[in-house]
Amino acid sequence: MPIREATADDWPRIWPFWHRIVAAGETYTWDPDTSEADARALWMNPAKQVYVAEDATGAVVGSAYITPNYGGPAAGIANAGFMVDPDHAGRGIGRALAEHVLAAAKAAGYRAMVFNAVVETNPAVRLWTSLGFTIVGTVPDAYDHPRHGRVALHVMHRAL
Repeated sequence: MPIREATADDWPRIWPFWHRIVAAGETYTWDPDTSEADARALWMNPAKQVYVAEDATGAVVGSAYITPNYGGPAAGIANAGFMVDPDHAGRGIGRALAEHVLAAAKAAGYRAMVFNAVVETNPAVRLWTSLGFTIVGTVPDAYDHPRHGRVALHVMHRAL
C-alpha cells in the first residue's frame, strides 16, 4: 500500500472521512461540529508531517500525521493522529500507517511517541498495544461517548 507525504491537494480526499469520523464522536476529542476550514487547519497544519495511504486505484483511504507533543526541552517526544476511511476499515491500513509513522518519527529524531487522549472504547487501543504502546495513565469518565456514556481516556506511550 503506497504511503506518501500529503499535499494540499489531498485535503478534499481526506475531509470526507475526517468529517465522518469526528462527527461520529466515538474516537476523537475534537468537536463533532468542527468546520471544514478548522479541520483543515488542525490536520494539515504546517507544523505536522502529514501522510496519506492510497489503495491500488490511487484513492486516499487513510491519513496520519506526526507532530511534536511538547515544546522546548521535551520536543523530542512525538504525537500522532490517524484516520482510516471507515469504508476501508479492517484491511490493515491503520497498521500500515502506524508502522510508517513510527519509522518516520524515529528517523526524524523523536525518542518516543505519546497519545494524549485515546478513548478507551476505541478499537485502536488493541492496535497501539500490539505495536508496543503501554497505557501510562487513565483519566476516568473523561469522554462523553455517544453510545457508551462516560468512558475513560488513556495516555499511551512508546519509546522509539
